[in-house]
Amino acid sequence: MSNRRNFIQAAAASLAVAAAFSITPGFARAATGGSEIRPFHIDVPEAQLADLRERIKATRWPDRETVPDNTQGVQLATVQSLATYWANSYDWRKVEARLNALPQYVTRIDGVDIHFIHVRSKHKNALPLIITHGWPGSVVEQLKIIDPLVNPTAHGGKAEDAFDVVIPSLPGHGYSGKPTETGWGPDRTAKAWAELMKRLDYKKYAAQGGDWGAIVTDLMAVQAPAGLIGIHTNMAGAVPVDIDKALWAGNPLPAGQPLTAEEKAATEQLSFVYDHVGYARLMASRPQTLTGLTDSPVGLAAFLLDHDVPSQKLIARVFNGQTEGLSRDDVLDNITLYWLTNTAVSASRYYWENKHPFFAVKGVKIPAAVSVFPDELYQPPKSWAERAYPNLVYYNKLDKGGHFAAWEQPALFTEEVRAAFRSLRK
Repeated sequence: MSNRRNFIQAAAASLAVAAAFSITPGFARAATGGSEIRPFHIDVPEAQLADLRERIKATRWPDRETVPDNTQGVQLATVQSLATYWANSYDWRKVEARLNALPQYVTRIDGVDIHFIHVRSKHKNALPLIITHGWPGSVVEQLKIIDPLVNPTAHGGKAEDAFDVVIPSLPGHGYSGKPTETGWGPDRTAKAWAELMKRLDYKKYAAQGGDWGAIVTDLMAVQAPAGLIGIHTNMAGAVPVDIDKALWAGNPLPAGQPLTAEEKAATEQLSFVYDHVGYARLMASRPQTLTGLTDSPVGLAAFLLDHDVPSQKLIARVFNGQTEGLSRDDVLDNITLYWLTNTAVSASRYYWENKHPFFAVKGVKIPAAVSVFPDELYQPPKSWAERAYPNLVYYNKLDKGGHFAAWEQPALFTEEVRAAFRSLRK
């Protein structure tokens, strides 16, 4: 009983400190201001981590699935293994230190505080690059690629391949602010990213993204702000619009369009994806209903794990003791970030705000590069990529990697980004 009382008193004390300095409990933030760029530092109160562990241990578990596979969703054994490690062995302070070792900032754009990592290269003529994460991701996805991009000579690359790296948190995600009005979808984010690069005084830069980041990056290219010389995507918006509409609605494909073998395979992949994105349809229609994700860390974890089948299987293997592209800590760094920032619902609203198809052609005209990873949601054929991106400067199909390519296969991903922009550095 005394331990419980001490915990409650500690939690109350941390809330009082947070209120005194006008910060959100769980992290420190510079006072809200105008367009200035302010340093940012993460400092999660220990009481909040203790509360997280208590909630995990108090989880009320469902029955086991009635099938021998994951066709009913994330399997109970995977979530229980994750919870055991999360409650007893996981150390948030390690990733907190990694983040705090990087230059982090906040600036207010269009009424919302935008958090971002900004690392400049020591190499002359480094190309500025803004990289955008997706859902259920965060800036944690990109931590492994920062130094290889910024400091290529230390990672088998050449000085002329160096980048200055800017990695923002999407609005409503991570340490960025949570919009209090409607309208913050990918279009508005794309405009905000152009403003961010302008504030950083970059006259020439490139953009990269996967998942939501791919859509934001495509829309940046469509908007074509001054200084944006080209884009790289690892989730190409290349599907012909009429085919995408038919697949999303579950209708037959349009008549009179013969497909190559690769194109037919891509339509079959997308048909499967659209039959298995219940999470996306729910967030696009009823994000506020997901209140339970803000109250149960294990419920949040299960929901975030159920993104795509290859990633879910990989994570299941990881929590079953196998070594994969991701570690148990990798997975929990990202989930814990969602928990500590209380962004489960605010991040879900991004789906509600979106007015664009996930995979269809957006109308990009500027130079574009496409990397195709084998376990991505779909593999766009080069024929589609060439039509979707008429100024296609690079296309490559890899033999390893999935939806979270930068996170899972950082060496392969880094080389793809280097190759994508070589011809645009002149």
